Amino acid sequence: MRLNRCVSEPISIDIWSDIACPWCYIGKRNLEAGLAATAGDDDAPQVNITFHSFELSPDTPVDFEGDEADFLMGHKGMPRAQVEQMLDRVTGIAKDAGLDYRFDLLQHTNTVKAHELLHHAKAEGRQQDMEERLMSAYFTEGRHVGRIEDLADLAAEIGLDRDSALEALRSERHLVDVRADQAQAQAYGIQGVPFFVIDGQYGVSGAQPPEAFAGVLRELWAKRGQDAEVLEG
Repeated sequence: MRLNRCVSEPISIDIWSDIACPWCYIGKRNLEAGLAATAGDDDAPQVNITFHSFELSPDTPVDFEGDEADFLMGHKGMPRAQVEQMLDRVTGIAKDAGLDYRFDLLQHTNTVKAHELLHHAKAEGRQQDMEERLMSAYFTEGRHVGRIEDLADLAAEIGLDRDSALEALRSERHLVDVRADQAQAQAYGIQGVPFFVIDGQYGVSGAQPPEAFAGVLRELWAKRGQDAEVLEG
């Protein structure tokens, strides 16, 4: 049997993230930039991307009273001036990744329902579109991503059936999937996000630069080709 590098099995990229994590959106953009950098290769790496649920602050109320600085002051015990300086720094890094963060508009909320919606979208084959819509809504548009009705609106905006999304959220049918992702994260020892598991064997923590992702993917894809050549021989 002959195997060809170009038909090698795609590289799996499993990403644990929270849509309320600013570094997760930056990491997503950096991964996309890394993939774009490899797209022109003669034998560009092929990938399958799957997002997994991770709640950074599961005790956060759906309707948090206060702005992002208020939340971080209470959550991290930092003075407002230090928090605002940190948010300015993150905003600048996001800008470099092509993202216009608006912490002045952001509505902090509990994200478990957003994670349930992501699993609903996954079942409909639209998980990546839903991930992008939720993160953009949260970080750049000041939309609420914790209430069921608002989430159903966002689902409809990417072409999913609004009533079906509402039913999935109200029934909590995907809560078990959220908990399974969280259990897997615990088994892997993941304590912070974003966390990328590549090909089920390489763990990459944090919002790495695009060139880091491109390098790992090229290395793995080249190894696939070498393995295929061995089998051909």
